[in-house]
Order: sequence, then C-alpha cells, then structure tokens
Amino acid sequence: MHHHPKSDFMRVMFERGFVADCTDYQALDEALVRGVVPGYIGFDATATSLHVGSLIQIMMLRWLQKCGGRPIVLMGGGTTKVGDPSFRAEERPLLTDAQIEANIAGIKQAFTPYVRFGDGATDAIMVNNAEWLDALNYISFLRDIGRHFSVNRMLSFESVKSRLDREQSLSFLEFNYMILQAYDFLELRRRYGCMLQMGGSDQWGNIVNGVDLTRRVIDGEVYGLTSPLLTTSDGKKMGKSASGAVWLNAEMLSPYEFWQFWRNTTDADVGRFLKLYTEMPVEDCERLGQLSGAEINGAKIVLANAVTTLLHGSEAAASAEATAREVFEKGGIGEELPTVMLEPGELSDGVGIVQLFVRAGLAASGKDAKRLIAEGGAKVNDEIVTDTALRYGASQLIEPMKLTAGKKRHALVVLG
Repeated sequence: MHHHPKSDFMRVMFERGFVADCTDYQALDEALVRGVVPGYIGFDATATSLHVGSLIQIMMLRWLQKCGGRPIVLMGGGTTKVGDPSFRAEERPLLTDAQIEANIAGIKQAFTPYVRFGDGATDAIMVNNAEWLDALNYISFLRDIGRHFSVNRMLSFESVKSRLDREQSLSFLEFNYMILQAYDFLELRRRYGCMLQMGGSDQWGNIVNGVDLTRRVIDGEVYGLTSPLLTTSDGKKMGKSASGAVWLNAEMLSPYEFWQFWRNTTDADVGRFLKLYTEMPVEDCERLGQLSGAEINGAKIVLANAVTTLLHGSEAAASAEATAREVFEKGGIGEELPTVMLEPGELSDGVGIVQLFVRAGLAASGKDAKRLIAEGGAKVNDEIVTDTALRYGASQLIEPMKLTAGKKRHALVVLG
C-alpha cells in the first residue's frame, strides 16, 4: 500500500514527502477513491498571520482539494483560550476574544491564495471551534466525552511526559487540551462528515485520540495522517530566519523578504523543499535538487519564484527576483560586497547616512564621509545624495540598500 496508493491524494502525499504516519493507510486510500473526503487541519489563532512553519499543512489542504477532497480549515478560536501544551516549555499567555477574532481574519488571508473557499462539494470552509466549545456544558461534557479518556494513557503521551519532568507544571487547563482537540474531530464528523485529520507529527497523540473518540461515540470511521516535522538540514526549525518568523501575510513580511528566505535555502534542502512547497513535477524537483556549485543557486531562484508565486502572485515573484538582481549585479558586483548588518534595535530613531558610509568602510571618518556626500560622490541605490543629515529607519531598509562611493566602490546595508 505504501508504494501503490490508488488515490491521487495519497500518491501525491507519498511522492512529495508529506507522509510521516497514518492511522490506516489502506482504508483512507479506499475512502479517497470512493468519493469526496472532507479533511481538516487545526490552526491556533495565536497571531494575526501564520508563518512558513504552517506552509506544509496549507499545502496538504491544497493538494486535498486539487485531488477532489474538501479542505476544512479549523480555526482554534475556542482552543486558543486554552493553549496547546504539546512540547511547550511553559503556558501560553491567554488572549481576549477580540484578539482571537482579529487573528482569525488575518489567518484567513493567508489561505485564500492556496485553497478555494465556497459552498460547493469540494470547496474549502473555515470553521471556528468556538462554535461548539464555547457553549459546552461542563458536567454533560465530562459525562459524555470525559468518560472515554484514560488518564493513565494521557500521561503516557510524549507531549505530556516532556512537561511532567520539568519544573514548569502542566496546568489542568492545558491537560484538557487533548480532550478538546479530540472532541473537535467528533464534532466535525457530525457537522460536516469530516473523515480525516492531518497535522505535523507532533500532533500524532492528539489525532489518535480524536480517531478513537469518534469511533467510540458514533462508530464513525475517521483517519489521521501526519507530516514529518520539518527541520532545515542544519537542524533549525522551519519557518524561523535570523531576523525572526517568516510570516505569510504581506503586511507582516514583504514579498521580497519572503522570496529571499527561499532563495537562501541550504543546498541540501532544495530538492525536498521544491517537492513540498511547489507543484513542479517530482522529477524536475529531484533534478534541480541534485545540481551543485553555481547551478544550485539557479535552482534556489526557481524555488523562490515558485513559492512566492503561489502565495503573492507571479508579479511579486518577478519583482523580487529583479530587485535581488539589481542589488547584487548592478555595475557587475557580485555577492561579495562588504555588508553592514544593522540590528533592528539600532533603528529606533533611524541611522545617519554619514555613519553608514563610515561603517561600510567607504569613508575613513565622519568628516571624510560628509565631504564625499557634499561633493556629490555618494549614492544610495544608485541615486546621488547630497544631504549629510539623512537618516534611515527600518521601513526604508526592508530591502537591502546599496551604497556607492565614487564610481567603483560599493557596499550593502542589510537589516539583520
């Protein structure tokens, strides 16, 4: 079964590297062949945007829809009030209802490029678990749902055990989280005929709980499918860059910076990322991933363009590539330009042009820099500047800034 799935969806999942584990490969595969399978993934509403770490899940929902299934995006409006303890060192701060609502609106924005919402048979829907969790009656919930859970078994899950051994205790509020997540699956099965829950492999325990509960309470067949937890080949968690989270919403991270994140992929990750994050044919992904030397940089540009096009559109991708080329190639300069890295903290009241020329090594002293600027020998992004009092803030440094002294000497200023 692993090697010859009958359904398009399972075939894509295996070929492209999306599968870590499944509660019943064969039965899920057969269900997918029989008809429309509604499948869900839950997302916490803890920020106004998702980041790159969630993109593998978004791509799974996209493929489910492309292969004739129905994606259900479950927003954890209710569970966000509780906080998922899985593998976290401490409790999350709790959010107000208004913050949660605003976060959900922002997160929906990240989904619209990837899945088609609507009320057709395979159209995606976005559902908020606050719909059923907010109205729960505690006593009847304990009686109907709580009795199906063995505390002994709950204590045996890795995600819980990792917290029990720490100083920071696991609150009863958080301990309830896995029961609520299991209950979500049951409710989605009742309300929308949902048959599949997907998630990262850290969600395996929660997913299995939901499958068991749904079978016990309504004898409904449901399945779980997890994706590998992605770390980059240098061991970092996917979605974090040196400068912070790689957000999907354009107003939180410019399409140029998003493009640059993919352009800077480690050589060893290129093939795998093409398979997971683009829709290019698998054989092309593998061929590009095997390139080396200068050619692998071309493959990284292909990756950056394809991923950016899916999220922000082809114009944004083309413009990011053009900007990158201009910054690095104008005047035949390569990437070996001297670079001034600025920390966001230095920019609270801006950084002066004179200081930048000195730090870049394009002027020997402040006096020297002022003379250079006053005489028209200084350029910023190829425009002559003559005002020695100019200051630059974070918003002007979203994209790398090129400094030029005279005709031939260049440097880059980059926000670290």
